[in-house]
Amino acid sequence: MRRLLFMLLACCCGLAQAQDIAAGDLPPEGRETLTLIYRGGSFPYARDGKPFGNFEKRLPLQRRGYYREYTVATPGIKHRGARRIVCGGERPRQPDTCYYSADHYRSFREIIQ
Repeated sequence: MRRLLFMLLACCCGLAQAQDIAAGDLPPEGRETLTLIYRGGSFPYARDGKPFGNFEKRLPLQRRGYYREYTVATPGIKHRGARRIVCGGERPRQPDTCYYSADHYRSFREIIQ
């Protein structure tokens, strides 16, 4: 019962562990973005590579500036859309971890290489 209550509270409060997704299971545009991250760019959107605040605390807590956000293009739309990859680490080209969000930061899945 306690475990169920904890899981419910974690989900409601944004503290739940992110589900995993294999890099190969990302949409093709997500795989392209991940490749650009490891190459250091160049990125198609001005916000790509900028700090991500994690204000909702849906990712593990880290110091300010640890996370950076990148756009995952959505076919058929002309704006940035909702899909993002957020990576964390001291070196942007060699992130410690990356997360995929298909719903504009409402949920995250840890990317497993």
